[in-house]
Amino acid sequence: MKRRYLLLAGVAFSVHTAFSQTPNQPAPRPAAPRSATTRSVATVSGYVREAGSREALIGVNVYLPGTSTGTTTNTYGFYSLTLPVQDSVRLAYSFVGYEAVLRSISLQRDAQLNVMLTPGKLLTEVNVTANRIEEKVSDTPQMSQIDIPVSQIKKIPAFLGEKDVLKVLQLMPGVQKGSEGQTGIYVRGGGPDQNLIILDDAVVYNANHLFGFFSVFNGDALKSVELTKGGFPARFGGRLSSVIDLNMKDGNREKLHGEGGIGLIASRLTLEGPLTKSKKGSFLVSGRRTYLDVLAAPIIAAASEGDVKAGYYFYDFNAKANYDLGQKDKIYLSGYFGRDRFYARVKDEGSNNGLFWGNATSTLRWNHLFSQKLFANLSLIYSDYKFQIFSEETSRFNPADQFSLRYTSGIRDLSIKCDFDYYPSPQHSIRFGAQTIAHRFTPSALVVKNAGDLDFNRKIDDINVQESGAYIEDSWRPTDRWRLNGGLRLSHFVHKEVNYLRPEPRLSVAYKLKADLSLKGSYSLMNQYVHLLSNTGLGLPTDLWVPTTDRVAPQQSEQVALGLAKDFNRSGLSLTVEGYYKTMNNIINYKEGASFLFLDDPLSADQVRWEDNVTAGRGWSYGAEFLLQKKTGRFSGWAGYTLSWTQWQFAELNGGRTFFPRYDRRHDISLVGIYELSKRITLSGTWVYGTGNALTVPLAEYSAPQHNPSIRQVANSNRFVASLFDVGRSVTDYGSQRNTFRAEAYHRFDFGIQFHKQKRRHERTWEISFYNLYNRRNPFYYSIEPVSEKNAQGQNVTTRTGLFRYSVFPIVPAFSYNFKF
Repeated sequence: MKRRYLLLAGVAFSVHTAFSQTPNQPAPRPAAPRSATTRSVATVSGYVREAGSREALIGVNVYLPGTSTGTTTNTYGFYSLTLPVQDSVRLAYSFVGYEAVLRSISLQRDAQLNVMLTPGKLLTEVNVTANRIEEKVSDTPQMSQIDIPVSQIKKIPAFLGEKDVLKVLQLMPGVQKGSEGQTGIYVRGGGPDQNLIILDDAVVYNANHLFGFFSVFNGDALKSVELTKGGFPARFGGRLSSVIDLNMKDGNREKLHGEGGIGLIASRLTLEGPLTKSKKGSFLVSGRRTYLDVLAAPIIAAASEGDVKAGYYFYDFNAKANYDLGQKDKIYLSGYFGRDRFYARVKDEGSNNGLFWGNATSTLRWNHLFSQKLFANLSLIYSDYKFQIFSEETSRFNPADQFSLRYTSGIRDLSIKCDFDYYPSPQHSIRFGAQTIAHRFTPSALVVKNAGDLDFNRKIDDINVQESGAYIEDSWRPTDRWRLNGGLRLSHFVHKEVNYLRPEPRLSVAYKLKADLSLKGSYSLMNQYVHLLSNTGLGLPTDLWVPTTDRVAPQQSEQVALGLAKDFNRSGLSLTVEGYYKTMNNIINYKEGASFLFLDDPLSADQVRWEDNVTAGRGWSYGAEFLLQKKTGRFSGWAGYTLSWTQWQFAELNGGRTFFPRYDRRHDISLVGIYELSKRITLSGTWVYGTGNALTVPLAEYSAPQHNPSIRQVANSNRFVASLFDVGRSVTDYGSQRNTFRAEAYHRFDFGIQFHKQKRRHERTWEISFYNLYNRRNPFYYSIEPVSEKNAQGQNVTTRTGLFRYSVFPIVPAFSYNFKF
């Protein structure tokens, strides 16, 4: 690992030496005087920030009005544009949701120009001669990428009033939803483990709260959200299906600012402000917590007469600080900490049971400006995810008779990442860098203790692996019609004697048929070295993260896409139509009947490796996507449609035959609308429709008791162990083929209304929303149950079995109070 860190330091030094000189000009000699030469080009660079808070803005368009010459700001608000030397040049700065700005500057030599943008309406054609207000989808080679303004996310109606980034992404074409109300993300046929979810460069391994009904991301702490489904830039790697890139706010540098809200099940508060009087830095802290445990406590106590104490809660905490060390150096420190906890204590039985899981991430970043054309960022990243089940019991009659069980699993990452942005000319924007990650996996550890009966301790050794990658990519405009983004990523993985070194070519191309119409195509090859074992399909915390080993190969995908992108300048609409074909190799799944508990079954005296419980296969997905989007204006929103097919094939599943995975959906429609009725009232609504999931429904059930005297004795003394290890169980027969049953179609309509009012010292918003307004009983699961009918004597007798559909959420109203100051 030390060699890799030294190598990264060497790369940074070499780049500094190579690029800090002016292109095509030798380094000056100490003894020789400078020659008086006339420069033909000069570079203007700087930072674009939000007026009033000095928050760095990502993706601001910086361009020459009336031309296609321009660039965009990077993740830290930096831009660089090299132009011919001239007495005066006029630059335009525009960004969605902000008033555009024109600046004139003398460009006889290199210059710095920092700009502030004011939130408000965009510049119209009456105010500026530029023919583009924002980055046109037809003007960039990138395809299969969607960004949603956070301000728009906050206006969309949400389940129980809790705004959720991942649920909004589910409304986009190419993104399939999980079960009712859950945040599972299934992108172009991929599973939930094939999504790279990163928050300020740190990977978030479990993005769910409340068993998947809410995500861990608090919208009040976020600055930007971007989803990439294909045509992946070379800087991204490690997953097959998507990249969800989230950036936290930096914090207000001008004054103390706060916002928060009180809802039905949770409250939140965010504070941000300057670190010092010099305003060289800022901070942000944001917290959210549910009070389900507080609300349920008196009800549970009354029902159990004080014998049972049970509850559930989750919390999130975000923090970030940044400081300018000078004009060329800035540092950022950010972190996220969250946890879910369920507990149940029964006094009469002396039992204490529960489970908890949580994420912790931290990122330290250093920005350095080597020159006006070369920007660098070095990141030190920590990410940790842990899950634990526990159960403890003490006999009322014999306090010495105690039982305890603990099951744990987790993954921890330590990473170093170095990225460079180089702007040699308006035609080229080059990015390159490297990253190395030290993974530590704890697939499972089980401890069972019972005085006098059982003392069992098994822990699968921690698995330490190293994953690295180096990349280079170039956004190139060879002519006015062609746009290209080509790159190469070299991924490397080491686990004991296993060593993988794989190239990953990437290419995205756009050809402008008209000024506002482009034909696009892309190709990407991705490798994935970490896997998620799940037999529920619900994204529960019991799912296990495991690495590539000598017996489990890395997953690999290839994806090609072709599409059209059209901008409607007057209305602010953009239209994208894309078709894609994607193959996936070495995807893994549990073997028939296996689960994470079987890895530690005390019935078996032999050590069981998790590799023994999985099988590898392949998959493919293809389809078409349609998106009509409007990000700003009095009426905004989008309409999306997806037509897709996804199939899997495993040698040891379904008899080796192909089958549709659970979340294969033929048709998926989403309509989202936000209407500013007035300055005080905002209306919003969403309607979604999806073809039913592919399911395997039970055909029959029968009892299959097992004989094991040693465990039976423990089972008689402790019911928890008996149920956990299934000693004598009911067997369900699901037939010989997988997922041959199609559930009923899913559809619902959500509606929300917000009432805003500007007070003297703060702004308040009351929101009322309705989830599933027309009370559609959408299927959550199906069950075979006996059907009773009355006989001639009027008695209920079981005559047959039937398939019953169960729903979980009827119409769900919610209200919340939100404030800003």
